Formats: sequence, C-alpha cells, structure tokens
Amino acid sequence: MLSKHHWWRDAVIYQVYVRSFLDSTGDGVGDLAGVRAGLPYLKKLGVDGIWLSPFYPSPQHDHGYDVADYCGVDPLFGDLAEFDLLMAAARRLGIKVLLDIVPNHCSSAHPWFREALDSAPGSPARARFHFADGCGPDGAEPPNNWHAMFGGPAWTRVSDGQWYLHMFTPEQPDWNWRDPEVAAEFDRVLRFWLDRGVDGFRIDVAAGLYKHPELPDSDDPEADARTRDSVNPLAWNQPEVHEVWRWWRAVCEEYTARDGRERLLVGEVSVPTAREHALYVRPDELHQAFFFDLLGAPWDADAFRKVISEAMQDIAGTGSTVTWVLNNHDQVRTVTRYGEPATEGSGLGAARARAAALLMLALPGAAYIYQGEELGLPEVVDLPDDVLTDPIFRRTGSRARIRDGCRVPLPWSGQASPFGFTSGAESAKPWLPQPEYFAEYATDRAVTDTRSFWHLYRDGLQLRASLPQLGEGTLHWLDTPPGVLAFTRGDGLVCAVNFGTAPTPAPVSGTPLLSSGPCPAGVLPGATAAWWLNDL
Repeated sequence: MLSKHHWWRDAVIYQVYVRSFLDSTGDGVGDLAGVRAGLPYLKKLGVDGIWLSPFYPSPQHDHGYDVADYCGVDPLFGDLAEFDLLMAAARRLGIKVLLDIVPNHCSSAHPWFREALDSAPGSPARARFHFADGCGPDGAEPPNNWHAMFGGPAWTRVSDGQWYLHMFTPEQPDWNWRDPEVAAEFDRVLRFWLDRGVDGFRIDVAAGLYKHPELPDSDDPEADARTRDSVNPLAWNQPEVHEVWRWWRAVCEEYTARDGRERLLVGEVSVPTAREHALYVRPDELHQAFFFDLLGAPWDADAFRKVISEAMQDIAGTGSTVTWVLNNHDQVRTVTRYGEPATEGSGLGAARARAAALLMLALPGAAYIYQGEELGLPEVVDLPDDVLTDPIFRRTGSRARIRDGCRVPLPWSGQASPFGFTSGAESAKPWLPQPEYFAEYATDRAVTDTRSFWHLYRDGLQLRASLPQLGEGTLHWLDTPPGVLAFTRGDGLVCAVNFGTAPTPAPVSGTPLLSSGPCPAGVLPGATAAWWLNDL
C-alpha cells in the first residue's frame, strides 16, 4: 500500500559534490567511502536525503559530467561494492540517495562515440549523435552558427570532414534523442540504478536533450542556455523533451508500484519564466524542478516577493511543490554573492546569507542545500590560474564564470590544510588548494559553536520537521514597511526578513522562535530573518 505522504514534496536534500566532500584514500580527491563516513554528520544536521554529483567512469574533463560509462563507478571514487555499502548505510540512517544523471551529452571516450568516430557518415552509430556536413567550400565551416555554453563554437570537425555537436565542450558530444537507441539505453541506465536501490535522480540539463531537427542558424548564436534570459530556443526547451519525462516518470511509478517507495525525478530546468518551468512538473512529468529565480534574485525585498509569488502561482498551481535553491556547484557561494569580502566570515554578506537560509526553509515546498553552505563558506576567489580546472577557464581564458571557487574541498578539522579532508600522508594535498582562513569554518568548530551557520541550519531543519506549519502548504503575505517581507505559514507561524540595514519594528511581538541573528523582542534588525509562533 502506498504511503499517503509524498516524502519529496517538502524534503530537504543536501548536495554532495563527491570529489570535494571527504577523501578516504589520501589521494586528495573525495570519494564514495568518504561520503559514507560523512553520513552521520548529515544525519545530525537533519537533512532528508543527499544528491551525489557524478561518480561514473569519466576522463574528468568536466569533473564527471562527461560520462564514459553510465553504469559504473570511476576508480577515482571507488567501485560498485563501495556504492552498495553507501546505499546500505544511508538506508539504515533513513537518508534518501539521489544520483546525478547526464542525459544531454556523454564523454568523447564513451564506447558509442568512439564507434561513431570509426563509422562512416550516415551510419547507425553516428545517428546516436548529431553529426552533420559542414557549410561553405569543402564543408570547412560548421553546420550552423551555434556557440557552446562553455565558450567557442558548438561544433568540432572529425577526420572524414563531418562535424559533431557539443553544447558544452568538444569532450562532451550531445546525444541525439531522436534516435530510439538513445532512449532505450537510458531506460537501461535508469533501471540499473533503481535496481540497486536509489531513491531517484537529479537530471542534468533537463530542458536540453532535443535540438531543432533541421539544426538551423540561430538569431542569437552566442545565447547561453544556462542564462535564463538568453536561451537558444533551437537547442533548448524543445517540446519533444516532455515525452522523455513522461516516460521516465512512468518508469519510476513502475518501481513504486512494486514496493511502495516513491522515486524522485528533479530536473535542472533553465527556462525564461516560471510558467514555462511549470510545464516540466505537470503530474505525469518530473516530480520537481529546481527553481533558480530565488538564487538569481538580487538582495531586495520586492525582487524576492516577486519570484516567490510567481513560483507559488505558476508552479505550485500544477499540483507540484516548488523546489527552492540558494546555491549549487555552478554558482558563487551565497555569502560572497550577497556582498561578503572573500576572506572574512562575518559582515553583511554572512548576515544576508543566514537570513536567506532561514527564509528558504520557511517557504512551502522542498529545499536543496549545497555542501559547505551550512558552514557559511565564502567563495575562494584567489585561486591561481595554474590550479584552475574548470573547462570554462580552459575554453575562454576568462575567470568571469569559473566554478572552481565554490568547489574547494570542505574543511573538517584542524588549523591547516587539508583540514581533515584527506586522511593520507601529511604531504597529501586536496585537488584544489584550501585557503588558510578555512580553519574558521571547519565542521568541528561549527558543530560546537551555537552561533554558527551550522546551528542555524540544524535548528531550522529540526523546527521544519517538527512544526506542522512548515513544509508543504501555502503562504499568505503580511503588510510590511518597505524593505521587509513577512508571511504566515499555516496556523500562526510568521516568517519575516529585513532586507535593509536599519532595524525595523517586528511584525509580531515577543521573542522569536528562531532568528538568523540577535533579534530582541519587538525588533527586526537589518539583514535578519526570524520565525515566530503567533495567534493572528
């Protein structure tokens, strides 16, 4: 008999960037055994589940998002036996496990792509990808004018003169989802991991997959599909993609019907409006899709209210719940994004990040927390060029959009690098260097300091789990002075955020149940969020 409570609708999921979480072997790279060792920490924090970044066999040109084998484990991270141990440990602790699946593209080392390179133009092997003849004399120009999202043209020429499409890097050829073999292969991949007990999938580039069948020139060839306001509609958000999600949802429902355990599909969907976003979370498609508008909103009360209201109207209106995020492995860390100097842990950026976290946990729906956000880690902005690994930097030579700064390995303990991240010899170095100031953010300090980000998240998660007013449901806005947001949840819970720097009267009298900073009764200080229980 199926449970009446759909666990995913108000779940809090912790994103584990495996290579930067915890290293068990001493090679300087995090691994699955390290994730298993860290599960008790995550259980204590209070999350409902984890999302694991790709750990599949890969040349690591894009840190695992270039997959060479979708049904294995790269030796860098362990093996399938270790994955099974991780699953068993998570199950004992009641922690759900989601895998990151990459259906838009694979690695140029994938056997099917190697076969395509060895096959003739027009062959079935090439039909699994986007191979095309070039333009101009002797086909020397790319088939169209599309640009890759990580810089440069979206096409690479092979030895026989044809070109293949890659919307990210040449090492990541795009699958052709109009070929039925591709669909059948991913059916096999889903079932392989579902049979090993996973609780669902985070789907990379979920609005991609299908390209316009004629691959015509774009009116805006440099459009970046990861920037919501400049989507290339010829390579993104094609209508056929919805059939894929209906099919994947049916596969998940098939497994749920067997044992009553619901499997979750959550998509990385970057589309221009909340209304288009809502199309992906209709009852027979994805269960959820990340709502990035909150992450992208400036620190402004009106901006936050606008994106929250649109999400509640357009997305929750489908019957799904909104999936809120403030950060992930592709974004500048929240403390820095909200104005924090790169090497300091206190100040306006940190206060705003704490307030935003409390706001997110009070919103109806699900929430995702990127590792290190619970420690208040700032972006590492001073990494030298010679250690950068992001393909965006390699492709463009620019540091403007690189993502290494939010991927620096976590500090766990001690006063100097590797801060307990790696258990190897003293000479072992993390794959990205940790700054000295990471000592102030180590988890052992955070857990014992009741004023830390960690305790704010832990206390917020505990209240969210215990108070019926929080989690799934609705919200009602309260009238507030300029620069302040306040809303009610359920029967008598009030959340308010002061986006300004000067204190303002609190919307509720009395001492808050929880606040992001010192909050006297009747006052809401600047850059502070608070929760009250109140009879209105």
